[in-house]
Amino acid sequence: MFTLSINNLAGKEVGTVDLDEKVFDGKVNKALLHQTTVMYMANKRQGTASTKTRANVSGGNSKPWRQKGTGKARIGSSRSPLWKKGGIVFGPHPRDYSYQLPKKMKKKALICSLNSRLNDNLVKVLEELKVDSGKTKDFCKLIQVFSLDKKTLFVCDNPQASLMRSSKNIKDIRLKRPEMINALDVLLHKNIIITKKALGELTARLQKGE
Repeated sequence: MFTLSINNLAGKEVGTVDLDEKVFDGKVNKALLHQTTVMYMANKRQGTASTKTRANVSGGNSKPWRQKGTGKARIGSSRSPLWKKGGIVFGPHPRDYSYQLPKKMKKKALICSLNSRLNDNLVKVLEELKVDSGKTKDFCKLIQVFSLDKKTLFVCDNPQASLMRSSKNIKDIRLKRPEMINALDVLLHKNIIITKKALGELTARLQKGE
């Protein structure tokens, strides 16, 4: 069973919390994480790359020279793929790369990604998360208190507007609600900072359908 310390905004321990061992069992399925990561990355692709075939490029309507008698190779259009400014053969065209995995696989992948961070002691629990001033420098002080020198995901149950404003201009920092995070969010960030209430909501979400 994982037991995590609960810290206040000053970095002092104010209690502990035991994680549900049925959900957070420390097991990591790397193959499932790979499958899920590929899916989320594919779903982010715009798929707007496009090239013109010989039917789309301008010009080339008439035959450049007669078929025989010139000593040149026969050609029907100056927009042949063999010619400069001609069409592109087998080039990319707009397409949809997105696809979905079963919901149970995505939920299990989220559990595995969290277990991976728990195994490395990279998950911290806060009593609450707020920055009343809404200033970036005050959020930076919070980062210094917990020595967060890498990409960090903050999970907050009900982020205030001032909190979101204070964190949005900081590189490698992301703030999300517990119902919105997925396995890719966790894997893209080294540190996970979650509030006590958000941890309860996340655990309840992961327990559904067991």
